Amino acid sequence: MLFTACKKDHVDATNTKTLQSSINDMTASLSTIKQIKFNEALYILKTFGVEADGDVAELKALGQLINGKKVPEIMTLADQVAQKNGIEWASTSPPSLGEMNIFGDEKAKETDANDVKANSLSIITRPTGDDGAGAPTALQIIPRLVDNAGNPVSFTGAGLEATLEVFSNGVKLSTAKNLMQDNNFKGFNLKFSSIPAAKVVDNKIDITVSIKTTAKTFKMTKIGLDVNPDLLKVPVAPKVDSTAVNQDPAVIDPNNPTATPTATDPNATSATTPAAPKQPVADPKTTVTGFLNNVSSQNLKAAYNSASNPSWGSYESFSNPTSGFGSIKNVSVKNISTNASNASSASVNATYDVTDKSGKTTSLKVTFGLKSVNGEWKISSYKINP
Repeated sequence: MLFTACKKDHVDATNTKTLQSSINDMTASLSTIKQIKFNEALYILKTFGVEADGDVAELKALGQLINGKKVPEIMTLADQVAQKNGIEWASTSPPSLGEMNIFGDEKAKETDANDVKANSLSIITRPTGDDGAGAPTALQIIPRLVDNAGNPVSFTGAGLEATLEVFSNGVKLSTAKNLMQDNNFKGFNLKFSSIPAAKVVDNKIDITVSIKTTAKTFKMTKIGLDVNPDLLKVPVAPKVDSTAVNQDPAVIDPNNPTATPTATDPNATSATTPAAPKQPVADPKTTVTGFLNNVSSQNLKAAYNSASNPSWGSYESFSNPTSGFGSIKNVSVKNISTNASNASSASVNATYDVTDKSGKTTSLKVTFGLKSVNGEWKISSYKINP
């Protein structure tokens, strides 16, 4: 009775050991058929329900997804993930994915439908769809497991993890996954509209498909596949209100440049004296000059690190190749001058030409707001003037 009471009926994802132990407890309480479906559900969630690279990271992400959940909740979640990804699987259907084990510590069995005997992988690619002018809108990518003679091998009832990776000029653009249950697998439908135009070189992509069986992972790559450049994904540039200023509390009042901004604390007494900020040694326009030089040379990490501007968001947003500073090819500075400065904040005006990667040049007049952070000037606001 004590042993039974210790068995868990929900997932404990404190660590990998407790995750496996709690799942084993939950599995043991089910009938044989339900055990198989429960393992299939866990496999669906681990493969398609989380975003992570590698088995260890996927397992950790799965634990976070299902932590505290019981069997019925996990089955329902797996149904939702399968439906979202177009996978022909349901928690109420008969077992269909062979021997599933998310912890990957079981060897192939005689009845293991995923232990497919094949020699290699072949890939068929064909353009599909019509954009109205006779050009394709997508690529159908169909993998086949083949024998020594190159003939497709016959198997059914498997649940092989199929992965498609898309590259251009060595840069990975996307990853997609699906389940290969037999060798009539429909494969992947790669829509051109899902591929970012800014990352495609010479209107060509490379693809790599891998199929994971129990004993081996088969992989094949095709290089130089044509895409329809008119249909590639081009993000809509965000509208920028050039009259709006994302004013940082530390940015000075241009009408009173010698004043030091102070925060009002309702609980403070007149006897409380705030500590004086550390006076930056460098001229604030040096920070702006370095920022523009780094943007021009596409050293975007250094440019981002010279700022503390919430409106620029994360580094990924800041360096975006279509809507961020990553779209800039060159910056030609005409003039930089310090407008106002005190111990904690400064204002710098800059006039420069920006040339984007399509060759378009735009002249800008920008006011940079800066604040002192540990004795260094950081860009805290950015206003484009008319």
